[in-house]
Amino acid sequence: MLQLYIPAIHYSIDTNNEDGSLDLGETKAITLQLEHSLVSLSKWESKWKKPFLSKDAKTREETIDYFKHMTITKNVDPLVFEYLPTDIFTKIEAYIEDSMTATWFSDKEDHKKSKDIITAEIIYYWMIAQNIPMECQKWHLNRLMTLIRVCSIKNAPDKKVDKRAAMTHRGALNQARRAKMNSKG
Repeated sequence: MLQLYIPAIHYSIDTNNEDGSLDLGETKAITLQLEHSLVSLSKWESKWKKPFLSKDAKTREETIDYFKHMTITKNVDPLVFEYLPTDIFTKIEAYIEDSMTATWFSDKEDHKKSKDIITAEIIYYWMIAQNIPMECQKWHLNRLMTLIRVCSIKNAPDKKVDKRAAMTHRGALNQARRAKMNSKG
């Protein structure tokens, strides 16, 4: 969970006349609690009818709306999101990108990038297929995705080694050992 203190924000609109600007007031200072989870992803996708995890750029309105769906804090003035300071906006985006896990995968592992469009329903399917408890839908989304990948790897059948290739490899190793022994003796 991400906790952010948002100071009171004074907001106004430039009126482009001699008055200069129209004073609209001020939001109260608040501590926001946000969670980037499958739950927030699902709510956002049900509203926007498109996959959040796609590489397609999101508008500022879509991004701000996702922040709203991430928010656990109750009764937040909607203007808080409209006037988010740049540093807070950046912190939220960094939190979304954070892996939230110590698990890493080597490049040698056979993990092909899927061409499938990943939506909330696909992730729920993966959870069900891997017998991952539903309470994990509230985890940080990147941590949940890592768990799904680990379960997939651990539950995959062992790869069968091609017997001919294995014999050729062992033969080459034995030949190299013999050559090494003969050169010493």
